[in-house]
Amino acid sequence: MDKHIQKGTLEMIAAMLISGTIGWFVLLSGLPVLEVVFWRCLFGALTLLVVCAMLGFLRPGLLSRYTVMLAVVSGVAIVGNWLLLFASYSRASIAIGTAVYNVQPFMLVILAAPFLGEKLTLQKLAWLSISFLGMLAIVSAHGSAGQGGGDYLTGIALALGAAFLYAVAALIIKKLKGVPPHLIALIQVSVGVLMLAPLADFTMLPQGQQTWSILLTLGVVHTGGMYVLLYGAIQKLPTALTGALSFIYPIAAIAVDWIAFDHQLSALQWLGVAAILLAAAGMQQGWNLPAWRRRSLSQ
Repeated sequence: MDKHIQKGTLEMIAAMLISGTIGWFVLLSGLPVLEVVFWRCLFGALTLLVVCAMLGFLRPGLLSRYTVMLAVVSGVAIVGNWLLLFASYSRASIAIGTAVYNVQPFMLVILAAPFLGEKLTLQKLAWLSISFLGMLAIVSAHGSAGQGGGDYLTGIALALGAAFLYAVAALIIKKLKGVPPHLIALIQVSVGVLMLAPLADFTMLPQGQQTWSILLTLGVVHTGGMYVLLYGAIQKLPTALTGALSFIYPIAAIAVDWIAFDHQLSALQWLGVAAILLAAAGMQQGWNLPAWRRRSLSQ
């Protein structure tokens, strides 16, 4: 394997494994979601500020007003995405929240059709249908053993909302080609600080060394460090390999949920998770479903 690709592969694997532990740290903090996201944004912004300064991305004239505006709007979407996703963990579990969240590639495909003019093919619709069936399988676990009834459905709805906001952010970022991704990330988390500071309760700061260690880890490692690894990998790897390695994230999250919280999925939930991940992989890798391929060729 080429050393450049090998390094990118290791960076991508590390980034996905780090991402897979985010839910664990969020629940371990014991803090309200809004506070967790605020401190993540603050410590992440400080980390990325240092990174961008070292890479020379803070020089004047690098961004136009239009690109700053787009980056700010994407930041609002990303921060909203974190708020909803983190809130889903305590309701539907990390494993289910992460699995449902992975429908976001399909939301991006649907949004890209009217806004970017990208074609919605029969193959994409086929994979979308499989993902939807997986979603139905997961939702059908409502009220079963170990699930929190209405809270469970709320958790799924929150994860879907998070996926939609991520797709919106990704759609906007597609228009920011040429802008250093580390700088986009810095703007996004800085927007989060400004958004959430008025809502944060500074009279009741987090207590204990462990809590502060968790918040620092979420900001420095899960935000600053993870972005550096992720963007470094994306710049080195072919798109297909990047997409394939991205599925380490949900697998790691499911494993962490099982090891840390003993959340075990039912057979039907496993089937739903597998359907969503298979459909997302199939669409990203451009796999063809034989039946749909024959139909396309006959038309």
